[in-house]
Amino acid sequence: MNLKNQMKWIEPLARFGYAARGLVYLVLGILIVAGAGVSRNGSAMREAVNTLREQPFGQTLLWLLVVGLIGYVAWRLVQAAFDTDKHGTGAKGIGIRAGLFISAATYATLALYTLTLLGIVGGGTGGGGQGGGDATTWLATIVGARWVAAILCAAFAVAAIAHFVKAFGRKYADHMVVDGDKMKIIDPVSIVGLCARGAVFVALAALTFYRFRTAGGATNTPGLAEALSFIRGLPMGSILLTAMGIGLIAFALYSFIEARWRRINWEDA
Repeated sequence: MNLKNQMKWIEPLARFGYAARGLVYLVLGILIVAGAGVSRNGSAMREAVNTLREQPFGQTLLWLLVVGLIGYVAWRLVQAAFDTDKHGTGAKGIGIRAGLFISAATYATLALYTLTLLGIVGGGTGGGGQGGGDATTWLATIVGARWVAAILCAAFAVAAIAHFVKAFGRKYADHMVVDGDKMKIIDPVSIVGLCARGAVFVALAALTFYRFRTAGGATNTPGLAEALSFIRGLPMGSILLTAMGIGLIAFALYSFIEARWRRINWEDA
């Protein structure tokens, strides 16, 4: 039985998955620019999903979103487990692959939440949508909440740096199959989008660093909504938040670009 033939399904699902991620960020960015959807006590990602549900044909949109998120999760797991992008087994490679696995867990949580809205899965809808609150609570009971905050701070900082390096080093282009003329448009969109998402991770790193310095608990892991609220509280916060919303719309467009032109190299699995 040929494993590669069995895995042909991963490419269309992966592309659908990138598009689903783009749809969530597009709605989120529009909500931020419009001055809505930044609830400090909720999940920004879930608010975006709820907004989709309220649109015409909302149930259909949610079903499409679920399929896309499942595809994205499957692709992230393939990337992490089989190292399709050749990150290797060194410290840097393992870190990147661990990040891919965490990404899979995060979007699996969002897919599960979407299924609860469709009435397919029972249970509560609490949590921040970041895919890790229960894990950090469990870890805090072992090593202490302060050190969990330090670990999260370091992880968010590394994620932020990775996004900026990917943006300004044009590392995203390494995974694109597209001609040079289109890259003239793709480059600015990708750089702005990746920098905006990197800025979110900077805010998350700042929040968790504050918790570490004040010995705050790590049981409530800060999520995207809290990061956006943090940005809004800065000097000229409204302007910064609007800029962030525009940046996240650019990240949504970057996700759509990946859906169309990213190299889905499942053959290397």
